[in-house]
Amino acid sequence: MLIQKGKVRVNGNTAVLGTKISKSDVVEIVGSVRAHGLEYRYFAYNKPKGVVSSAPQGNEETAAALSGLGKNFFPVGRLDKNSRGLLVLTNDGRIVDRLLSPKYAHEKEYVVSVDKKLRTSALHSLQKGVRIEGYRTKPAVVTKINDRTFSIVLTEGKKHQIRRMTMAIGYQVTDLKRVRIMNIRLGSLKEGTSRELGSKERETLLVSLAL
Repeated sequence: MLIQKGKVRVNGNTAVLGTKISKSDVVEIVGSVRAHGLEYRYFAYNKPKGVVSSAPQGNEETAAALSGLGKNFFPVGRLDKNSRGLLVLTNDGRIVDRLLSPKYAHEKEYVVSVDKKLRTSALHSLQKGVRIEGYRTKPAVVTKINDRTFSIVLTEGKKHQIRRMTMAIGYQVTDLKRVRIMNIRLGSLKEGTSRELGSKERETLLVSLAL
């Protein structure tokens, strides 16, 4: 069934019925990949404030270490220390460039709280794009949640982008939470815990990344 659906690859080529496999061949099954005995796995992790995504300094703790998944797992992308929310943890290095490169324009959604009442004009500015240090950000989908909170969907990932965008329109971020990466949603996942992606969720992710 998987072969007929084109979901089995041998040495990078789509397998057909009757394909012979030896011990040295690399067999991949889309959605549940194994290569040389390694199973690629994908987890959603809810990073708390105060935890770094990578490159800890001093006594800082990393998301991967706190997740308890093991040394082979790492975050794809980053959230700064003072931000919280969704990280993808995986042992699949293939997805890093395809998920993070701005040329693919994958959506990431955030909920942002600020220090004072939001002006409609400020939200429109964020939506159209603002200039930060000589660069104009791409158009974004911005939705007001309440007087001091909005959601924003980005397709790029400049360093501290949302904080810098918000400062450019005269506000300070008081809370920043990532709630979605492509089709993966944070949902009700508790802070500091992880969950493995479900089969449909994983398959949708890999197909979207052309893997």
